[in-house]
Amino acid sequence: MSRTSHRTRIHDVLRSRLLQGEIAPGARLVDHAIAAEMGVSRMPVREALMQLVSEGYLESTSRGFALPNLSPDRITEVFVLRRLLEPHAVAGVARDRGEADLATMGAALALAEGAGADVATFHRGAEGFRNGWLGAVRNAELRQAIQRYSGQVQSVRFATLPDPEARATILAGLCALHAAFLSADGLAAQDRMLRFIYDAEESYRRGLATGLIALKGEP
Repeated sequence: MSRTSHRTRIHDVLRSRLLQGEIAPGARLVDHAIAAEMGVSRMPVREALMQLVSEGYLESTSRGFALPNLSPDRITEVFVLRRLLEPHAVAGVARDRGEADLATMGAALALAEGAGADVATFHRGAEGFRNGWLGAVRNAELRQAIQRYSGQVQSVRFATLPDPEARATILAGLCALHAAFLSADGLAAQDRMLRFIYDAEESYRRGLATGLIALKGEP
């Protein structure tokens, strides 16, 4: 297999792990460890990691690669992007989704609903639901634009999910969005996604105000 093929395979595996929430903030992706796991040299691993950096999923640090560690100002900028892109995207999903898409989102929602106080399980359910509707976005350019800030979304979610109030808000938003998808109501999906994003930003700001979320550069 060529180096390019190895790089593509490694990129796709790591990107899938990122989108599934399997790489937490603070975790370091180190090229030689991944190379040993994948049975390849370090060069295609390094190239795959740098591609993920260019796509917005990771950032390079002195100790390897990690989820973006963003300042509150940059987080606010990401929320602006989300408000611009995601309501339009889910309106299309409500129109275009198929039975397989609904089944994927329904299973993920059930996982989140049954998670109780298990934050890791809740996170898998919430991320599964997000990946489910993203997979149903038929506009490939729009889908890729949204996926480019998945690392930032992951960072915020990991920071806010320990708060039971935040989890309750997220679950309510997912249920409302799922109902709009089931009824194929694009306007409702658009409205509920916009509300969901505002609620997510409020949870983030509340975490900053209460000290639940440490500012960038703090332990």
